[in-house]
Amino acid sequence: MLLKALLLALSSRCVFGRKSEPMLEESHAGLFRGSDKYDFALVVGAAETECFWHFAHQSGSFYLTYMVQWVTGMANDQRLFVTVSSPQGALVASENEAFGRMGFQTEVTGFYRLCLGNHNNQFGGIRVFVNFGVIYDGSEELRRETEQGERVLNSTLAGIEESVQKLQNHILHTWRHYIFARMRKGKDHYLLLSNLNYVTWWSATQSLLIVLSGYLQLFVLKRLFRTPADASRPRC
Repeated sequence: MLLKALLLALSSRCVFGRKSEPMLEESHAGLFRGSDKYDFALVVGAAETECFWHFAHQSGSFYLTYMVQWVTGMANDQRLFVTVSSPQGALVASENEAFGRMGFQTEVTGFYRLCLGNHNNQFGGIRVFVNFGVIYDGSEELRRETEQGERVLNSTLAGIEESVQKLQNHILHTWRHYIFARMRKGKDHYLLLSNLNYVTWWSATQSLLIVLSGYLQLFVLKRLFRTPADASRPRC
């Protein structure tokens, strides 16, 4: 019975999410006091939810920045439902956009849960970049690191936007060349049909003229060799 209870607890923990830090006892909570930050990208499947637990002390500044980079499958909605819950389970902040920023003061010491829900797409996943952490007062160096991380994130997002814009321009030019090729192909097709009709009618006309001229020549020759009734010999 004890083994079954342990397996059930482990399976329920895997279903609900992943922790960014190990579970701590209140007596050892002070060992992890600091400005921890995380930035990574992950793919959230269709109609799925990915959750992370992050430990934070009281009187800290919690921040979260995310952006949907691209969608997969039959997904057409880039919005992502993001929620942050307190250790007691109360909802602290939520967003339902493709790009969002959150920030609040941690009033309770414990594990805060971050959930990324792809509820707007039932048949496709989305890839999202996430950056979150906690800053405590009196840590200027860690605050500068956080600002530097945000600048790196902004530059990365700007680079992605520029790459997407270049890709769209290339696709537009390729589409224009394709349309032009289709127009040239249609023009050549109609030119071939016109030449075929011209050759067909001109050949039929020449054949008719040849047959008619042969008949006229034969008619003239027959009249030259015709013998009149009152003559003793033909004309030729």
